[in-house]
Amino acid sequence: MARYTGPVCKLCRREGVKLFLKAERCVTKCTLDRRPTPPGPQGTGRRRRPTEFALQWREKQKLRRAYGVLEAQFRRHFREAVRRSGSTGINILQILESRLDNIVYRAGFAGSRAQARQLVCHGHFALNGRKTDIPSALVGPGDVVSVREGSRQVEVVVQSLAGSSGRHTHAWLSVLPEAMSVRLNALPLRTEIDTLVTEQLVVEFYAR
Repeated sequence: MARYTGPVCKLCRREGVKLFLKAERCVTKCTLDRRPTPPGPQGTGRRRRPTEFALQWREKQKLRRAYGVLEAQFRRHFREAVRRSGSTGINILQILESRLDNIVYRAGFAGSRAQARQLVCHGHFALNGRKTDIPSALVGPGDVVSVREGSRQVEVVVQSLAGSSGRHTHAWLSVLPEAMSVRLNALPLRTEIDTLVTEQLVVEFYAR
């Protein structure tokens, strides 16, 4: 499947916010801190005011890039969010947060979502005791994600766990570092999701 392989710092500059796509490097050597302008030539001419469509599209792109999801897959997640009861905007955020690669990242087993996706694809994790190598697999309340027995000495996982000891903990997750497992207690509330995005603009984009 196609995947963006260009310089990810450009994505943060384009969106104007830190998307934390490069793990610890985003904290220590963030390009956005040095050059907070969008990539490309910076003309001296007056910029036009963005249209309503442009604002909606920009928020959609920001959300996609933050979670590392391609357009076709994002549309499938959105259709699922529409089918669920409640707010579509909150539903899409909960679906993205409950992806297996995101759970691995949130639990501290990987430094970034891209790294978590790679670890899952390589078969280092199990969902409810069964090996799962599909990053987009959705984890439900009560499900347990764990590092497989033969992967507990993988250097990336060990280093990520050690570096995540001071990371913000999420009430909707129960992480057991000794057992190298994490349990999804419940789908997160909007106030528990720290992604800087206006989800209503994303809903309006697809409702056109």
